[in-house]
Amino acid sequence: MAFGWRVFGLGVMALSVTTLVFGDFNPGQTVPAGFPARTILAYTAGVFLLLTGAAVEWRRTTHWAAAAITVYYALFVIILMNGRMLLTGYSSYGIYEEIALQLAIPLAGLILFATTSDSIDPALAARLVRVAQLAFGVCALVWGGAHFVYINFTAPLVPKWLPPSQVFWGYATGVCFIAAGLALLTGVRARFAAILLTVMIAGFLVLANGLTLLAQPNHYNWTECALSLALVGAAWVLADSLARPRRLPS
Repeated sequence: MAFGWRVFGLGVMALSVTTLVFGDFNPGQTVPAGFPARTILAYTAGVFLLLTGAAVEWRRTTHWAAAAITVYYALFVIILMNGRMLLTGYSSYGIYEEIALQLAIPLAGLILFATTSDSIDPALAARLVRVAQLAFGVCALVWGGAHFVYINFTAPLVPKWLPPSQVFWGYATGVCFIAAGLALLTGVRARFAAILLTVMIAGFLVLANGLTLLAQPNHYNWTECALSLALVGAAWVLADSLARPRRLPS
């Protein structure tokens, strides 16, 4: 591990804070309005993410916290929450984009668990990391496609002062996402692509989500910033996992 796991933990804690402050599940974690004890469950999820995000930052508990985050997001967020939306909205590209956004978090958690746990076989750990890397590549492809499908929503997020135009950067970043996804799936310049992916998402956090938050500091925009921070950490964890082991001096 390098430094990505630190940012990832902070991102998970940021997501928990938005849940606790607003007393509601974050957008992207769809729970019906009339669900029994919905508010209590939201606070419980917020506390859980706060504790596990903080535990990621402590090396002795990183693997357990990463495993817990992976299980929570994979089972509850992806399968139960977004899976329900997929059954009714499978014809909408937006649901696939949302699933890909949420899926990046347990994928980073899986990489962290596999690379920090001493309780699993090294060969199994390597396979888990590879599966997560490939799945992350698919997520990047989905994100890139969303920039083309929803260019009317993507382009306005680009600052108007950024030349040559908002539409240009909307399409350009979509191409970059797709290129990164292909690199991760083929293994061609995969680490370089993961590094650029991390930098690009960080740019979105500052130039798109950050500026939007300043203009409209509501629950949705706070969550978008927290999610972007978690995705920066997730992409960084991915890049770290693709680094070649350094040879010790003889």
